[in-house]
Amino acid sequence: MRVIFAGTPEFAAQAMRAIHAAGHEIVLAMTQPDRRAGRGMHLQASPVKEFALEKNIPILQPSTLRRNAIDPEKRLEAEGAYQRLCITKFDVMVVVAYGLILPQDVLDIAESDGRYGCFNIHASLLPRWRGAAPIQRSIEAGDGSTGVSIMKMDAGLDTGDTVLVQEITITPDETSAPLHDRLAGLGADLIVDTLEVLERDGGIAKMPQSTDGVTYAQKILKSEAEIDWQLSANEIDFRIRAFNPFPGAMSGIEGAQVKFWNSRIPSVGDCTKIGKVGEVLGLTNAGAYIQCGQGVIEILEMQKPGGKKMTASACLRTLGVEEKNICFQKASVD
Repeated sequence: MRVIFAGTPEFAAQAMRAIHAAGHEIVLAMTQPDRRAGRGMHLQASPVKEFALEKNIPILQPSTLRRNAIDPEKRLEAEGAYQRLCITKFDVMVVVAYGLILPQDVLDIAESDGRYGCFNIHASLLPRWRGAAPIQRSIEAGDGSTGVSIMKMDAGLDTGDTVLVQEITITPDETSAPLHDRLAGLGADLIVDTLEVLERDGGIAKMPQSTDGVTYAQKILKSEAEIDWQLSANEIDFRIRAFNPFPGAMSGIEGAQVKFWNSRIPSVGDCTKIGKVGEVLGLTNAGAYIQCGQGVIEILEMQKPGGKKMTASACLRTLGVEEKNICFQKASVD
């Protein structure tokens, strides 16, 4: 099949590679404009663009697809992208973590002339966790499972009919990074399956999303990084794992702003002390017990400003915490 692929990060690039490997022709790659990143703040291509360049796939990088944008230059840019889509010969459009809203006129192009429409890979069990950050929010909420939904796109925010859905378990120690990788692989497999059914049968069965159980996964903000030690140990554990690798949960201690990268809930009897909220109750071989508003959490991995990630016990010993009864406190968040 001839595919227009729209996506930007590695999550999308994995699906793009799978579609190409399955023998489909990607006739156009749409991705966000190059961004400045790294210490030198050099312009960097997205993972989707890098793969497109490797395979000599034509690339389109508009900053918006809204032809009614207020800025005249953006309107002109969007009009150019629209005309390019109109003249491109394709059968189906696949959208994965693109980062730009597809207006109705673009969706209409994908539906015209006997085309199959526009399909999206979404990393949740829709309608739960519609929106920008479904992977992190599922861990933060303490969900026991999540999955991938292949959705026929409409103009709403992740409201289209689903065509394939597969569930996976979130392990008790899982952080966002490995869960992202598992879901990216699953999404790549499911979108290839979707294209195979479309090509073989000339269509695919669609299921409207339930109106019950709708939740929204808001974008993760740096301001959420600060740990509120008044929360329960379970809630703090969820947040530490959800915010790894971004933005990294953090707190202040001994004048330092430290980040937390991994944690767990101790087994019954591992720590019998009770202290003030935020107090370091004791160090283990690798971790540190911290009193929460309800229960105790064991922090496993920490990082000081400008330092490397290390075991929590090693990090706190460098701060002299083993010799003092001190508490974590709020620290300013950039």
